[in-house]
Amino acid sequence: ESIKVFAANLRQMLLQPPLKSSVILGLDPGYAHGCKTAVIDGTGKVLDTAIIYPVGSAGAVEAAKRKVKEFIQKYNVNVISIGNGTASRETESFAAEIVKEVPQDVSYMVVSEAGASVYSASKVAAEEFPEYDVSIRGAISIARRLQDPLAELVKIDPKAIGVGQYQHDMPQARMSEALGGVVEDCVNSVGVDLNTASHSLLSYIAGINATVAKNIVTYREENGRFTDRKELLKVPKLGKKAFEQCAGFLRVRDGKNPLDNTAVHPESYEAASSLLSECGFTIADIAGSGAEGITEKANSIGIENISKSLGIGVPTLTDIIGELKKPGRDLRDELPAPLLRSGDVMEIKDLKPGMELVGTVRNIIDFGCFVDIGVHEDGLVHISQICSKYIKHPLEAVKVGEVVKVRVLDVDLKRNRISLTMRLNDDEEKKQQRNERRPDNRKRQDRKPKGFDASQLHNSSFRIKQK
Repeated sequence: ESIKVFAANLRQMLLQPPLKSSVILGLDPGYAHGCKTAVIDGTGKVLDTAIIYPVGSAGAVEAAKRKVKEFIQKYNVNVISIGNGTASRETESFAAEIVKEVPQDVSYMVVSEAGASVYSASKVAAEEFPEYDVSIRGAISIARRLQDPLAELVKIDPKAIGVGQYQHDMPQARMSEALGGVVEDCVNSVGVDLNTASHSLLSYIAGINATVAKNIVTYREENGRFTDRKELLKVPKLGKKAFEQCAGFLRVRDGKNPLDNTAVHPESYEAASSLLSECGFTIADIAGSGAEGITEKANSIGIENISKSLGIGVPTLTDIIGELKKPGRDLRDELPAPLLRSGDVMEIKDLKPGMELVGTVRNIIDFGCFVDIGVHEDGLVHISQICSKYIKHPLEAVKVGEVVKVRVLDVDLKRNRISLTMRLNDDEEKKQQRNERRPDNRKRQDRKPKGFDASQLHNSSFRIKQK
């Protein structure tokens, strides 16, 4: 059961919606050794780094503010990503002040930094950023996991991400197998950009092992970006069999063939082209926004008829139509965007019972879920407070990364515990149920005894007799 919960939480965390094409400033909070900062562009490339001291003397804080404002102005930073570790509370207050002082439209978000230190000291990080210190790599990871959670979190051992319970007591081999399967499934479901993916991400694609993944990156660095999928056959140790397995999961944006930016496999290119012609479209039509209206035209012709004429099955045909309609689509784009903040930072002492807030689900366990509501401590929503109907497990109603509305039930300042509820409409529902049970005046009159005479109301013996 523990492995099942961990796997479900991991899947939801990996499939959190990314902040694509955003310039992000990552802050890895700290006290004595300062706050490590890193700016990344829309593709994840590191633009600048620095170490600032937002916690300390007034002079140090002012110097830190000047540096961050310089980064925001120089690189047009859109979002500040803050790790939730040591000194995150003070760093968040520091970021909130900067957001108010700069003229640019900047917001911030506190992200889980679980596994960031493991990644920054790993061999993968050393190969990726040999020129940067271990501490700076952590800030880069914090920024990137907000920009594209899936691409960054696959570099970290799933057990170090920390979205489960009792994981240290589980059979490690069995858990690693289950979590590895979840990561592989998520990566292949979303698809990978062949020209920007790291070898860590590519190694989870079907048919590609770690050696071939490194060969793909090396070929890309030596020969420039891939222009089509067929170019993969020139990569050392990537044969025809591996190409058949991996091609459909790899995307080539702005390449020679617009179909390379879809999940349509090269073996089905001929069928896709014939489908477009039959519905009155061309390959060029899907290079932009996609073949809008292809579903309606295919339905008017008849899915069964097209399936027979093209010699492919109906399920395959349906999938191809979906891809041609929205080429390069990302299933994560359909999910609600991450909750970015720009207002005042609250402390636990500011919370009062009855306050309604918006937060992000950070972790799900058997007896409830933990929600980040903008204070340093996450609040607990007990399973009985998640929804009004009976559920066996919180995963039936909520998922990691989901933005939810909550109300404060209780605040324990001594133990730093916050009790929340998601059952905001309970009072209205109870009132409605009472109104439904309460009869109107006419029904009350209908229940009066037969032969009732108002003049007899003062006759106590009459009332006793009727009772």
